[in-house]
Amino acid sequence: MEHISVTASWQEGTFFVNDRLGHPRTRLLALAGLVLALPLGIRALLGWSDPLGYLSDLAIGSLLLLLLHRRAWWLALPVLLAWGALMVGSAELVSAVGRLPTSADLTYLLDPQFMENSTGGALAHPWLPWVLVAGLAAWLLAVWRSRGRPAMALSRKAWAIPLLLLGAHWASQHLVPSEADQWRQYNLPHQLLSAGVGDLQRQARGWLGDEPTVPPLPTAGLVQSDLNGRKLLATPGQARNLLVITLEGIPGAYVRANRQALHSRFDEELMPNLSRWAERGMNTPDYVLHTHQTIRGLYAMLCGDYDKMANGTPKGVELLTQDLRNQACLPAQLRQAGFTTHYLQGAGLRFMAKDRIMPHIGFDSVHGQEWFRNANYLDFPWGKDDRAFFEGAQAYVAKLRKQKQPWMLTLLTVGTHQPYSAPAHYLRRYATPKQAAVAYLDDALGRFLDDLERQGVLKDTLVVITSDESHGIDGVRLASSWGFNLTLAPEQAQLPRIKQGTYGHVDLAASLLDYFSLPIPAALGGRSLFRDYDSGREMISFTNGMLRYHDGHGTLTECDFQQRCRRYASQGFIADRAKYLGRGDEATGQQLTALASALDQSLLQTPLNLRYQFGGPAAIPLHKRIRDDWADNLIGAQYLEMPEGSHTRVRLKVRSLDPRHVAYIRLKAKEFEQDVPLGLPEEMRVTTKKPLVLEFSFDNPSQRKAFSFHLLGYGGGKVEVSDFSVITALPGEDETVEEFQDGRVAHSG
Repeated sequence: MEHISVTASWQEGTFFVNDRLGHPRTRLLALAGLVLALPLGIRALLGWSDPLGYLSDLAIGSLLLLLLHRRAWWLALPVLLAWGALMVGSAELVSAVGRLPTSADLTYLLDPQFMENSTGGALAHPWLPWVLVAGLAAWLLAVWRSRGRPAMALSRKAWAIPLLLLGAHWASQHLVPSEADQWRQYNLPHQLLSAGVGDLQRQARGWLGDEPTVPPLPTAGLVQSDLNGRKLLATPGQARNLLVITLEGIPGAYVRANRQALHSRFDEELMPNLSRWAERGMNTPDYVLHTHQTIRGLYAMLCGDYDKMANGTPKGVELLTQDLRNQACLPAQLRQAGFTTHYLQGAGLRFMAKDRIMPHIGFDSVHGQEWFRNANYLDFPWGKDDRAFFEGAQAYVAKLRKQKQPWMLTLLTVGTHQPYSAPAHYLRRYATPKQAAVAYLDDALGRFLDDLERQGVLKDTLVVITSDESHGIDGVRLASSWGFNLTLAPEQAQLPRIKQGTYGHVDLAASLLDYFSLPIPAALGGRSLFRDYDSGREMISFTNGMLRYHDGHGTLTECDFQQRCRRYASQGFIADRAKYLGRGDEATGQQLTALASALDQSLLQTPLNLRYQFGGPAAIPLHKRIRDDWADNLIGAQYLEMPEGSHTRVRLKVRSLDPRHVAYIRLKAKEFEQDVPLGLPEEMRVTTKKPLVLEFSFDNPSQRKAFSFHLLGYGGGKVEVSDFSVITALPGEDETVEEFQDGRVAHSG
């Protein structure tokens, strides 16, 4: 009898627990814990604490709760999985480059190959997906336990909660704008929702004819060259050669001299070797990077022009359609002056068409990862690790020093691109892989510069060290726009250690031509770093989703993704602190957007009626299998823009160069890295006797941006992509495009 009593008690308890777990209230509480409690805790653990951020999490969480709590699990689960993926992707991108994703980034986050290359297979916050999986599992368990029971009904008045929270967030942003980073103020769904509503409002005003007319801001102060300053050097520079070292993603805050000059509160010494060399050179603390993305930074610094401040076709690609403006770029100008010009980077060249762009702007010799014969010290998915890269670059410099002609060499590292690979002993010394990779770069750069000095290179070579873009620093104001320029010149004693004034990548080409006392083409904009100016100057930048403009008279204006603008009193562009002057009116956002749009069209007024040619005579080796869509891309047709209502025609010719191998070719298209079906065969066979000749077309019912082709091949041997033409025109006009001979046809091979 005692045994029976115990059994009965146990069964009764089990039924009680099952009843509690299966209660509809438990299902509601599990969902609330997932979409409300977890985001708040995750925000605190990530260090993103800000009242507006918590408000944003509560608003979106309560909205999800109301939308999903009475839905079937198979309808709610995909939404929750997408929501969780956005949360993980946001954390990873903020950790990697210091910014919240935009709509253009979303498909990057959904591309497994890109994420594998970018993270190296390891997330910056590996605990985050497991926390979300645990929350999802708890919710699914509660749903399963409560199967067959109706979900609790909530009062219709509950819908007022997310509306009130969103309204409070909106009111706070408009009445008392916050200077905090966007990821501190928003979660990603809220930011995308706000951006979409703002775009819809602007479109509606345009449809209704209510868009106010505002006078445009003039562009002359941004695009014209200014050589009216006093020269720092009385005679032409003594250097015979030029070495430009471009460090992937490094912000100006990593240079101690810059931090001290701007009284920055950031005090981490991540690059002591670079800072040590900065003590011996001329530093420009207020140095502005105008955009993100390597190809855009290289274009600005080498061609003296602002690149696109949006997701349009990079100007370097547009430049392939012109045979005059490219001659104004720095390499072409130095080549005309008798220099041999060389470009060497640690990654493959074909992505983003650098194999086409670099020769087109004047480089005699262009090399990427394939040039190096020395082995890597690390297995790095994007190319050469920094130590191996600089060892190869040392050999390249030694070869150049044997020639009689003066030379220009531009170097681009890749090791501080995510996934931030570094040796194990660096990873043990630093808190994050990003910091470890930066330290690894610093040591490799320090050894390289020390070797240059021992070999006497610095006696006759002007060395400029800078970065293509900034991967940002959490909590540092304007870090995504803060670049650096360290100049080491033979006549260093005549140059200041700290160069006063606001400068940026747009000034570099004119500055270097000015140093060598060479003519500066009218097409180049900017001021010279080798001159002192008595007045301020205009400057513009679009990074981290913020459009920023300095008027040269002490006022910096920045506008967010909704064209909400804030004005600050700031003597220069980059500053650790700035006095808030108040909100800009609606016209301010429209003016700055129009100004950026005008600068975007400095090369082409329209992307229509252009033939881009990405093919050429180069022999391209194929791997035995395709590793991923990124590393194995055979052509550089990326990030193209196609206007609404246009028609795009593509022509492709591929032939195998090795009779012993059969090549297999695939062609993919992606818009914002999301696959776009083209209706092509999955795989196309190519031999020496049977080349591939393919022509197809498609319509663009709506505007396409960041549209990329990925031409992939495998099977071994080598192939030649002799033709890869992309023609975008209005329907009926594309047949006549190839007849134009006025520079609108891009023959760059």
